[in-house]
Amino acid sequence: MRDDANAELTAPTKPVIPGGRIIRNLRWYICALLFFAATINYLDRQVIGILKPTLQKEFGWTEIDFSNIVFWFQTAYAAGLLIIGRVMDWLGTRKGFSFAVIFWSLAAAGHALARGVSGFSVARFALGVGEAGNFPASIKTVAEWFPKKERALATGIFNSGTNIGVLVAAAMVPAITLSFGWKWAFIVTGAIGFIWLGFWLAIYHHPDQHPNLSLAERQLIQSDPPDPEVRVPWLELVRHRQTWAIAVGKFLTDPIWWVYLYWLPDFLNRNYGIDLKTVGIPLIAVYLISDVGSIAGGWLSSALINRGWSVNQARKTAMLICAISVTPIIFASKATNVWVAVLLVGLAAAGHQGWSANIYTIASDMFPRRTIGSVIGFAGMCGAIGGMLIAKIVGYILEWTGSYVPIFIIAASAYLVALFLVQTLSPRLEPAPLEGSRQG
Repeated sequence: MRDDANAELTAPTKPVIPGGRIIRNLRWYICALLFFAATINYLDRQVIGILKPTLQKEFGWTEIDFSNIVFWFQTAYAAGLLIIGRVMDWLGTRKGFSFAVIFWSLAAAGHALARGVSGFSVARFALGVGEAGNFPASIKTVAEWFPKKERALATGIFNSGTNIGVLVAAAMVPAITLSFGWKWAFIVTGAIGFIWLGFWLAIYHHPDQHPNLSLAERQLIQSDPPDPEVRVPWLELVRHRQTWAIAVGKFLTDPIWWVYLYWLPDFLNRNYGIDLKTVGIPLIAVYLISDVGSIAGGWLSSALINRGWSVNQARKTAMLICAISVTPIIFASKATNVWVAVLLVGLAAAGHQGWSANIYTIASDMFPRRTIGSVIGFAGMCGAIGGMLIAKIVGYILEWTGSYVPIFIIAASAYLVALFLVQTLSPRLEPAPLEGSRQG
């Protein structure tokens, strides 16, 4: 930290930038901003999944046509994550997050201009580029604003916004579509990002510069040992097993979440006759359950650490519990009652979200804050590549068999395989040895 900032810390309650009113627990207000950003991010990407039966009927899409549209979002998302993490490390989260939200909000609304597979593919590609900024920016913000013992909980809380985004979409999109048509569903949801942007610019600053941060809270945020001041090139990051532990975990499990987002409404329609008028309540139930999983998964590892467990034991125990929670989904496609299927899918979605809160957090356990955006960007890119593959796999499975059984078998096994590989690559979650990197 700069010498002048250190000097200011000697004053009992004086903020780094004079003139601000001290806000108690300011870091949790920042977490709330991240929560709402994740909500909007998933609201915008979920619209097309809810409208899949409607758009298929209007445009005559095959399952492979729809999978191609999803594929282009995943392609852009993967490419964006490779770049955007580095951009966030360069610009900082205030500017970088702002640009990302503007871009993806315009792209979301732009779906209303699409007229077929090509048009929707272009719109989804643009949306993928913009939405790639959300998680690298959010994880970087958590690393900047929270000590290690609180990061999994903070990540679980903001990550639960992804479920709320789907809940909002389940309530809004059918109502808007039935009243005004599907185009307005994209326009209205796309516009919400600009409301969030106003709050972000008004509230967010780095903790070293925030005028409303108290001395006590700043000392809590800085209570971990200082990170090494290094500038790490891409080739340096990908040489480390720690990077690949996170990347492999994301590659194998992120695609399962994409299946829920894009194909769950179709699963309910295909197996139980749930249409646009009735899809809201089952979707809301699934994502309410998954919301509990997101917060509980983050809370569990943080609670175990507070009870004296090592970071390694706490994170991996939580991840194992989450992985086991997903396995019953194998029975969902054969359930004779829609609510049995909803509960099984909801439990699996909860397991995914708890897993996700911890896989994100182990990045900040093993890497210094300055590299978090790049690491999460690379790992997220690997997850998006997995999403590209699952889009094509699901499209062909449904086109050829019409059954979700093979898809749910893949989902049931992915997390246990991923945890085995994470343990193999990083058995102790030891920090990545970056001391040889170029000095920043």
